[in-house]
Amino acid sequence: MSRKQEKKPTKPIKREYDFAVVLGNLPDLTDEAMDALHESGCDDATFSLRYGLVFAEFSREADSYKQAVMSAIADVRKADTGAEVLRVNECDLVSASDIARRIERSRELVSQYIKGDRGPGNFPSPECFLSDDKPLWAWCAVSYWLLENQLIREEDHEEAQFVWALNELLSVERQRKQNPELMRELKIGLKPVSTRASSREPRHVA
Repeated sequence: MSRKQEKKPTKPIKREYDFAVVLGNLPDLTDEAMDALHESGCDDATFSLRYGLVFAEFSREADSYKQAVMSAIADVRKADTGAEVLRVNECDLVSASDIARRIERSRELVSQYIKGDRGPGNFPSPECFLSDDKPLWAWCAVSYWLLENQLIREEDHEEAQFVWALNELLSVERQRKQNPELMRELKIGLKPVSTRASSREPRHVA
């Protein structure tokens, strides 16, 4: 009998990923700061200053989108310029037009998905409203619905979930630094109420 050859695990193929990271606490793009960022590994990024924030636009080769973003954030922090990583520049709140653009479908078709006139229905509810007639949806929730209905790739949904979770974590870290007392108060106030029954015996009424 011939032995079956065991398949060797294939290594992920490296790809180039494009994304932008928003930085705070870096009021100017000085030569000193740029040198430090490039020496720390950010030589694959283009830096620009807009609205008082620094945008680092990366084209990074990595095994995955997650690895590319996480390594970029680590390199920014390693530069020790005082810059604070605020978020990945990918907004989770999207309009119907944004959804249409992201999935390369018409605005009319997306409106039909939302109303349930096309597709399986149960489109996610809006996350908030700019005004009564301008709803916004959470892209991470919409991407899940799209994935379930085979309208986007699983990779696209995973990226949406990752960016949402990462930006939420970065926001919480920033709030802990800026408002430590408030964050402690909220943590105590939102502590789950214990559902354990009281150890005392119930009082019998005669």
